[in-house]
Amino acid sequence: MAKRLAGRIALCASLLATPAWAEPPPTAVIGTPPQPTWSQLTPAQRSVLAPLSVDWDKMENLRRKKWLLITERFPTLKPDEQRRIQDRMREWALLSPEQRAKVRDSYKEFNQLPAEQKKAVKEKWETYSNLSDEEKARLKHGGKPPKPAEATPTADAATPPAAGTPVAASPEPAKP
Repeated sequence: MAKRLAGRIALCASLLATPAWAEPPPTAVIGTPPQPTWSQLTPAQRSVLAPLSVDWDKMENLRRKKWLLITERFPTLKPDEQRRIQDRMREWALLSPEQRAKVRDSYKEFNQLPAEQKKAVKEKWETYSNLSDEEKARLKHGGKPPKPAEATPTADAATPPAAGTPVAASPEPAKP
């Protein structure tokens, strides 16, 4: 009987010690409602999300939901924005799960930077984006970057920046 009483007292004490206003569990614990499989998508959604078709049914519900939100606003985008988004989807689809996790982490880190540091990173990314393919290759292999005035303009920005620069530091980072 004494053991029962001691147990009840301990239980009451622990319940009283826990604040009633404790934070709710994070979204990951609560979960996102099931999202449609590839075959359940509308033809318009499949058209927009085509680069992700192979991975769609393996994606987490939260990721599917984010991509579906993009399909909702996709028709309102300019054609060049639509192309850019689909190009990024293709690039994303080619990444390994480890590479995707690294990109997500870099994106999160970038978003936590103060505005001044974000601006500096964006400027460095812009400088890098304007380099020639040869300069980018030299940087990949340990060469020193040229000064901003020495950068050669080019349309190719598909090569990742030098080590240490967040991958998602692009002025228009990829989302999901």
